[in-house]
Amino acid sequence: MNTAAKLGSYALGLAVVFGGALGAGKAVGPVGAAPAADHGAMTAATETAQSAGHNQHTAQQTTTTKKNDTPGGLQVSENGYTLNPLTTSLKPGEPADFRFSVTGPDGRPVTDYQVQHDKKLHFIVVSRDLGSFQHVHPEMSADGIWSVKVTFPEAGGYRAFADFAPTGGQALTLGADLAVAGDYQPKPLPETGRTSKIDGYEVTLDGDLTPGQASKLTLKVSKDGKPVTDLQPYLGAFGHLVALRGRDLAYLHVHPDGEPGDGKTQPGPEIVFYAEVPSGGDYRLFLDFQHEGEVRTADFTLAAGPRPATPDASATPAGHGNHSH
Repeated sequence: MNTAAKLGSYALGLAVVFGGALGAGKAVGPVGAAPAADHGAMTAATETAQSAGHNQHTAQQTTTTKKNDTPGGLQVSENGYTLNPLTTSLKPGEPADFRFSVTGPDGRPVTDYQVQHDKKLHFIVVSRDLGSFQHVHPEMSADGIWSVKVTFPEAGGYRAFADFAPTGGQALTLGADLAVAGDYQPKPLPETGRTSKIDGYEVTLDGDLTPGQASKLTLKVSKDGKPVTDLQPYLGAFGHLVALRGRDLAYLHVHPDGEPGDGKTQPGPEIVFYAEVPSGGDYRLFLDFQHEGEVRTADFTLAAGPRPATPDASATPAGHGNHSH
């Protein structure tokens, strides 16, 4: 884990779903499922919506115009927006002035963004083996070109994610592959575990991931064996969790359920998230928290259990049938 990584912190009590940046998305099938653009997949999704008793016209429009069932970060382009890396020469261990743009449906760089969690755009860079994770905050010039200093610790493949919402448009997470020159030896995911130690801090994780349903995850921060009860706000929150699915690096997206100063969100030691993952398998979780003026990152590998059986429709409680969440 690259301990120099700096993530933007989000609020205590986060609900986590696959989808566009900072917005909810639908759960999807196992790794390697057909892209949403596939005609057969769209037809099947439409038929499912119809049989569930939803408005058929609305379901068809949603299915054919928006890739709802594709997890965030797996596409370089979506809804006419494209992530364009402009820096192509990258060397391991050397700080790079990484530049990129996001072009809109008109083909021009986007310059007008909604501010979300104190930033117009959040930029995340991970190695393909998920051993290195960085959440950085680039600056945009007047012409829509973003730039940020990034150090790629080793040679190999990386994935960059741009998490943003254009003004007047929906939130998106776009992803692009990057290559850092040099000899590279692939590494397996770190072993699963529920304790992460960094700079004298220990973060423990309680809870399990169950595909297809919201799963409560509680992360508890301590230092030198004592609970930390004075976490500091960072980007408007006490904690920020990002999760990435092993193998395809699908981006598990988070949004806050509280904020510092709201009278209910406590500054530690516990930070609670609700995660909904679409499939079984291994996930990498990265928690960023700020204490004593410094942002630190705790990391975990957590295995999701098998997808639960489809419930019997006849057993659905009265008044709650035919709803999609």
